[in-house]
Amino acid sequence: MQPLESILCESAKRHKHLCPRQILGARMALLAGEVLGLELPRADKCLLIIAETDGCAVDGIIAATGCTVGGRTLRILDFGKVAATFVDTYTEDAIRIIPSDQSRSLALIQAPNARNDWEAMLLGYQVMPLEDLFRCQHVGLNRSLAEIIGKPSKRARCEICGEEIINGREVLRNHLVVCRSCAGENYYEVLGGVPKPRWRTNLKKQVSVR
Repeated sequence: MQPLESILCESAKRHKHLCPRQILGARMALLAGEVLGLELPRADKCLLIIAETDGCAVDGIIAATGCTVGGRTLRILDFGKVAATFVDTYTEDAIRIIPSDQSRSLALIQAPNARNDWEAMLLGYQVMPLEDLFRCQHVGLNRSLAEIIGKPSKRARCEICGEEIINGREVLRNHLVVCRSCAGENYYEVLGGVPKPRWRTNLKKQVSVR
C-alpha cells in the first residue's frame, strides 16, 4: 500500500488542491483494500468500484486505487452520497463504505486548533481511526457482475435512431433492439439545427466547488 501522504499529493495534483472529501475517498479505498485483501494501487481489473457521487471523493479513490472510468474499473452512480462499493471481481465479494454519522464531529475533536470546521475535517480525517471515520458493510449486488461490467467487444445498432451501441448496453423493446435513449431512459432532448462553433473571448472565472 502507498503511504497516505503520497496518495493525497497525487489526489491534490489531480484536483488542484486538497480538500476533506479527497481524504475520505483515499482512506475509504485503503480500508477496502485491507478488507478485501487487495494490494493497492492496481494495474489490473481485479477491483471494480461503484462510487455514489462525482467530485472530490472520487479523485481520492482514483489516487489510492488506480481505478478509472476510462479503464472500466470505476463507475459513477450519482446518488449524492460520499459512499462507494468496492468489488473483488474474482471472488465477487463486495463491501460498501460510507463516512460515519460522527465523522465530522470527531474531526473537530481531533483538530482543536483548526481555524474553522473545514480545516478541522482536513486535518482530522487524516489521523482518525478508521472505525471512527467509516461504516463498512458487506453487500450483494442486485445485478450480476457480468451484466455490470458488460461486453467490451459487443456492438449493436439501434433500430430506431440508428446509433451504434457498445458494451452490450442495448435493450429489447417491442421486439426491437434499441439504445437506452430510445427505450425511454434519455437525459436530453434534441432541439434541432446544426450547432455552429462559437469562440468566447471573455469567459468568467469558474468557481471551484468543494
